[in-house]
Amino acid sequence: MDHKKNKKPVKISTVLIYVFFLFMMVVYLAPLVWIGMTSLKTRAEIYKSPFGWPEAFQWENYAVAWKAGKLGIAMLNSLFVCVITLLLTMIIGSMAAFAIARMRWKLSGAAMIYILVGMMIPVHCVLIPLFVRFAKLGLTNNLWGLILPYLTFSLPTCVFIMAGFFRSIPNDLLESACMDGCTIYQVFFRICFPLARTGLFVTGLMTFVGNWNELLLALVFMSDDMKKTLPVALTKFVTPYQTNYDKMFPAIMIAIIPTIIVYSLFSNQIVDGLTAGAVKS
Repeated sequence: MDHKKNKKPVKISTVLIYVFFLFMMVVYLAPLVWIGMTSLKTRAEIYKSPFGWPEAFQWENYAVAWKAGKLGIAMLNSLFVCVITLLLTMIIGSMAAFAIARMRWKLSGAAMIYILVGMMIPVHCVLIPLFVRFAKLGLTNNLWGLILPYLTFSLPTCVFIMAGFFRSIPNDLLESACMDGCTIYQVFFRICFPLARTGLFVTGLMTFVGNWNELLLALVFMSDDMKKTLPVALTKFVTPYQTNYDKMFPAIMIAIIPTIIVYSLFSNQIVDGLTAGAVKS
């Protein structure tokens, strides 16, 4: 009897929070489950019963979509562009953030404002000038012609987030390193860069996923099938007169699998990074 009396009643607010999270989980997972289910149907089944369970799993849809859309070369192109952009963004962005957050110079505030302006400029505003300039430089149908604008649009977010992490590092730690004879580069690469790894996980994920799903620049700059990225390859299944849903949905599943893997592997680091950035920035 005493044990029952000591039990704390469950608060209504707690129940409502769990119900809300359960609802949000269903909202986010339902489209993914529907895409996966539809990718295993025939075209007739998709039109006849778009939300029904497939009568028989059509696994060959994935093989047909992979071959018809040339998804293999498209995935390699996307990986090359996203990985190179990710590495350059992490190195250049973190170095710029360190210089703004920890080094004393008169124009550090103005430099931060200048970089953050890049977050306010939509890609649509610079699409035509970029295409004209890149065409003159021979950077169309060139993967490096995608890396340059991807890097440009990824840097402001990286600098903004990483500056907050660098500011959270205690001054005593940096002063001790300088007294021990460390150069500014050693302070950055041996102390600040490792301590800000949670911020690198967050910005790295945002950079990778954003560039992996980018369509507009890749669609405009790439006309050669051997240079197209994965989002552009998906557009092959949509024609002016019909949409090949039985091939498009398997291709979509293939395209989102890498992002699901990345989220699954680094979910804990991402949550830690977002929490630390929100508290310390």
